[in-house]
Amino acid sequence: MRNIKVILALILVIFLAACGGKEIETNMSEEVADFEFMTQDYEKLGLKDLEGEWWVADFVFTKCVTVCLPMTTNMSQLQDLLVEEGLNDVHLVSFTVDPENDTPEVLKNYAESYDADLSKWSFLTGYDFETIKELSVGSFRSELEENPGTDQITHGVRFFLVSPDGEVIKNYYGIDMKEVETIVDDLKKVL
Repeated sequence: MRNIKVILALILVIFLAACGGKEIETNMSEEVADFEFMTQDYEKLGLKDLEGEWWVADFVFTKCVTVCLPMTTNMSQLQDLLVEEGLNDVHLVSFTVDPENDTPEVLKNYAESYDADLSKWSFLTGYDFETIKELSVGSFRSELEENPGTDQITHGVRFFLVSPDGEVIKNYYGIDMKEVETIVDDLKKVL
């Protein structure tokens, strides 16, 4: 019996080596619920459109006066690092948590202010707050709450790595540039 376990372990190691990619340390395993929303260019983008590619998601809004500023700056830095490393098959997706204010025009201006390459980075809107809350909490395990009496929204500060199968496999602290470098390192292993 022990010999069989050793043989099976060796076969698994050989199989993983033959597959090419290295494993990354994950900290999540959540399926992303199906969605189809509107981009900053009034085009539809959904889970089915992202199928087969790695993508990094975050939740931000344009009126944010705190965490969204460093998060979006870091996502812009991630965009640049991906280009530098030749990791061109990764899509970035920023979901607004303030869809009432963040129309496609508002998101497009916001994207341009961060030098977003809109062929690889999509800003999504076109839903109500409850829909994005359900996606944020249900699929990404990321808090999201309105704050009555203010235009600020409480939301998580994580970036999320999503596999080509639509599974959130890892989250990273989105306001820490070192975490952005970790995303790039992880993507190098899986691509």
